[in-house]
Amino acid sequence: MDNLLNGFGIAVTRPVDQAGRLCQSIEQQDGITILFPLIAIAPLDDYREFEQTIAKLESATWAIFISTNAVDNAMPRIIKKFGNVPENLKFAAIGHQTAKQLGLYGVHNVLTPHTRFDSETLLALAEMHDVADQTVMIFRGVGGREILADTLKARGAKIIFAESYRRVNPQTNCVELDQLWLKQQLHAIVVTSSEAMRHLLQMTHNGNDPWIRNIQICVNHARIAEETDAIGLQVHIAEASGDEAMLACLYQALAKKQ
Repeated sequence: MDNLLNGFGIAVTRPVDQAGRLCQSIEQQDGITILFPLIAIAPLDDYREFEQTIAKLESATWAIFISTNAVDNAMPRIIKKFGNVPENLKFAAIGHQTAKQLGLYGVHNVLTPHTRFDSETLLALAEMHDVADQTVMIFRGVGGREILADTLKARGAKIIFAESYRRVNPQTNCVELDQLWLKQQLHAIVVTSSEAMRHLLQMTHNGNDPWIRNIQICVNHARIAEETDAIGLQVHIAEASGDEAMLACLYQALAKKQ
């Protein structure tokens, strides 16, 4: 499958520190990457509330981490507070990358989904059904989806949110992408979070700008595509998580332009 992306301009909207591997893979296929992060991770202005929250870890049963950002912004503070990882805790993570990041802090026995990496798949695991009367602390950024917390609460768990970072949109407009499209240098865009998709739609007049209506949009989850269902954009959903599946999605989306 050499050179299948030859000459195609592909915008990657992941945070800068999470985009490198996918960009490298695209470039290995002679594609041209355009870094256009729609999410940036920023620390909280004040961590006092977070510090008070993690003090409750000693009485918690589960610590669930939503992302690698949650790990990196929480684990150093947990270890500083307790001296090590509280031994009473069971750990769960949305995906393997998040579990791998926990391993860097000495946490190696982490419950993770086996297929798609999202809240719904984690909730389907047997261990997440047997949580009645247990305290579950969910580590995440400010805000976010509530399905994990709501479902576990309905199963009898007590939920505590530990929010250790915030997400911001570093872009103010899409002029750069518009100009690249006009020069026939932009053919596809990769969007891997619902929040990033919302930012993109807001900056393109709800997906009505000509450039976004005339490129291929590749996403890694059907949930992200829901934002575009009624708009008529050219959206393709990768068959699995991970960079290889996203590459395959790009191949398919751009094949008719060869």
